[in-house]
Amino acid sequence: MKRWLLAVIVCSLVASGCSRYKKVTELEDSDSTQKETEESAVKVSVQPGKKPVKVKGIYISGYMAGSEGMEKILDKIKGTEINTVVIDVKNDDGRITFAMDGAPMVQEIGAEERCIKDMNALMKELKSRGLYTIARVVAFRDPYLAEKKPEWSLKNKDGSLHRDNKGLAWVNPYRQEVWDYLVEVGIEASEIGFDEIQFDYIRFATDSSMNEVVFDEKDTKGRSKTDVITEFIQYAYGKLSPRDIFVSADVFGTIIGSKVDAERVGQVYEDMAEHLDYICPMIYPSHYSDGNFDIEHPDMEPYKTILAALDRSKQELLENKKEGKEQAVVRPWLQDFTASYLDHYIPYGPKEVRDQIQAVYDAGYDEWILWSASNRYTWEGLLTMEEGKKEQEEIERLRPSTQTAPQEMKETKESSKSSEAYLSLEGQVQEEQIQEEQIQEEETTPVNPVKKDKKTKKKPNVVIVTTGGSRN
Repeated sequence: MKRWLLAVIVCSLVASGCSRYKKVTELEDSDSTQKETEESAVKVSVQPGKKPVKVKGIYISGYMAGSEGMEKILDKIKGTEINTVVIDVKNDDGRITFAMDGAPMVQEIGAEERCIKDMNALMKELKSRGLYTIARVVAFRDPYLAEKKPEWSLKNKDGSLHRDNKGLAWVNPYRQEVWDYLVEVGIEASEIGFDEIQFDYIRFATDSSMNEVVFDEKDTKGRSKTDVITEFIQYAYGKLSPRDIFVSADVFGTIIGSKVDAERVGQVYEDMAEHLDYICPMIYPSHYSDGNFDIEHPDMEPYKTILAALDRSKQELLENKKEGKEQAVVRPWLQDFTASYLDHYIPYGPKEVRDQIQAVYDAGYDEWILWSASNRYTWEGLLTMEEGKKEQEEIERLRPSTQTAPQEMKETKESSKSSEAYLSLEGQVQEEQIQEEQIQEEETTPVNPVKKDKKTKKKPNVVIVTTGGSRN
């Protein structure tokens, strides 16, 4: 009798409308009910579990996604190998791109900008086209939150709000409240139907003004920058993954194999990879200085540069893999813009885009995303959907004979360690604003395929950049 009654109660609960799309405000907030809430989200999800997709994607800004231009982009995508779109949900200004009525903190600080007027309708359109959807959530570079909640922000020695060389305030990665805010945004993105949450700017600022920042021991609790960034990833993954949603993160390409760069920004490649479904290194050829990977001018040799960067990725992950620990799938960002601000560059067109994609496959990886801040993509460099399927089948057929053995990889790394290209990553981290300003200028003016005679700032051995929307 008791079992029969229990069954009736369970059925009633299911019939009452519990679903993956329950709003945040309907969830219990107490620690004691958190585990129960997460388990419930898994059981009643409209998805029978995570469905991994071999991503071939492009980035779309929130402004573009909410404009008439979005339909044109979707029409361009149709019939190509592109199966994924990465859309700004929380952009580089810290603004939320669509209505989040169920997000208390978003509502409290008025973070909604709503450049995407009807996210439900857009999501329905994307799903009807069979596209995998990734929500880009900019994390610790958040000038809006920093202004609204200065107590959560980076502070200078004199107690003033810290601003980077662009005048933008950053929030403090050590603050638990910031973590919870980011998770709140991620949950809302999952509720609306995104398949994956991708965190960007999960790091500390790198410009020289950071020397003025002070951290309170009550916040740091003895943790280093790398400790806290990895902890945040672990925390966010634990909150979001049970909701049948994938979690990924964008990282600097230069942290791969460079302890100095990793400690400066707080990103340790192999440690972060243990707590993510996907890790997305930004390895644009234009962002490696002359001589890196023993390549005279990396931007002029996209295939070799991407292949070298991903070979290093494979080496780092293989050598640091811990028994019993999973590692994230590597999904790199590739360059679809012309870096005419460089002393030595080439126009990027169909061949250069395709060369980078081929390098991804030849390195043993399957996934990639193209970056263009202006959302102007080289569609001629893409295959049709059918051609893409045939290419993937051929790759899978040939790959077992082309994989690099662990011992061979170790020998390759030992050799590269002695090269100037490898050691150059242990140098000074370049202030990021120089590169971002150059890209911003480049992508808002017509691309001139003829190399210009002009004076440009010399880049040091290491240049750190981001996929940030500030390049628009």
